[in-house]
Amino acid sequence: MQYKITNELIEKLQDGIRAKNDPLILELIGELHSTDIAEIFDEVTVEEAKYLYTLIDEEKAAEVIAWMDEDSREKFLAQLSSKQIAEQFVENLDSDDAADILSELSEERQREVISEIQDKEVADDVTDLLKYEEDTAGGLMAKELVRINVNWERNKVIEEVRRQAHDIDNVYTTYVVDDNDKLLGILPLKRLLIEPDTTRIEHMYNDKIQCVEVNDSKEHVAELMKKYDLVVMPVVDGIGRLVGRITIDDVVDVIQEEAEKDYQLMSGLTEQVESDDKVWVLARARMPWLIVGLLGGLAGSRVIKAYEDQLQVYPEMVLFTTLIAAMGGNAGVQSSAIIVQGLANNSLRKGDTWAKFFKQISVAFLNGIVLAAIVFVYGYFTESLPLAITISTAMMTVIIFASVLGTFIPLTLNRFKVDPALATGPFITTLNDITGIVIYFMIGRLMYGMFA
Repeated sequence: MQYKITNELIEKLQDGIRAKNDPLILELIGELHSTDIAEIFDEVTVEEAKYLYTLIDEEKAAEVIAWMDEDSREKFLAQLSSKQIAEQFVENLDSDDAADILSELSEERQREVISEIQDKEVADDVTDLLKYEEDTAGGLMAKELVRINVNWERNKVIEEVRRQAHDIDNVYTTYVVDDNDKLLGILPLKRLLIEPDTTRIEHMYNDKIQCVEVNDSKEHVAELMKKYDLVVMPVVDGIGRLVGRITIDDVVDVIQEEAEKDYQLMSGLTEQVESDDKVWVLARARMPWLIVGLLGGLAGSRVIKAYEDQLQVYPEMVLFTTLIAAMGGNAGVQSSAIIVQGLANNSLRKGDTWAKFFKQISVAFLNGIVLAAIVFVYGYFTESLPLAITISTAMMTVIIFASVLGTFIPLTLNRFKVDPALATGPFITTLNDITGIVIYFMIGRLMYGMFA
């Protein structure tokens, strides 16, 4: 059952801090998971959080800091010395979590913290991880893993697995390397336990494995782990040497980040923001596409003005302008959403692009017929037959055209390495609004006068 942090709990903790009632505080948070305590740290002041963390053992306190909201963590760490960060947090975290925290500090502060790390191996691991871009496999991986040499005796392997496992929270698998540390395969722990003592390691490990290189994108890592249903992925350098591993919890974070980024992009936000960000940050993220929408609206007004003479003769056409524009925008967004989804999950392959395209057109044609029939009936009984013919023809044309546009734009953006999720937001809606109005008035000029 998920533990819920309540205002009552926060108030009791704050009362306990003011009274320095440590037994009460430990009674309230002593058995909580580190993620729950991190949520509490996000709710109280920096000074109160600092008092709380002195009551928690170092290992759990380090985990709490890793789970904290980034903004809250930044303020918290600013209150601590480089020596405290090194000894109380970095040395008690997995290398990837430690590197993630240090990456949020200035380069000067990073150097200070690393210089205070007593364990040279930990310092080397963290320093190495900080070299990689955060959106690569190297930026995701941890250094902690169990590796064995293919030439070792079975008894030595068991001894080494026991020794190395002490430094790792979860031992998912054992990696087999050669004398040059090149990854050869994996050795399942079950097989190590059940095979006879005389069986050689080279006959026990599985060489059919998936791995990624340090500079592969984090999206590629997530894609492979999802495709092959993996909980851990080995990472190698350019010549195949084993350098780290990526666990499923890090990949879940990547998937969540990508989903949030795409959702915000589809909503017309140009950067990732949170509801508690500063007003200027939120405004800056929203403004670009609002300006695009404004310019699109102004362009639409110029289109209407260009057909001003026609509207003076047939003013009733204005009644359906917003309807045509809105339906075109909706149809375009639906088509682009399907294509973007196919590109995101790799279900859209190069060989079937045209098949997908014609399928979208067929769907648009069917939807266009149904919607055109509905609007024809409405126009016939509320206005006139000529107007009903005009708006139904325009409706079907706009929906087909918008679907074509909604299919091609994300494919084009993807080809030029631009996030295709952009095509499902204000971009496609604004474009289809303008083209829908143009198509409507062009058809009106050609047909309405003919039937009127």
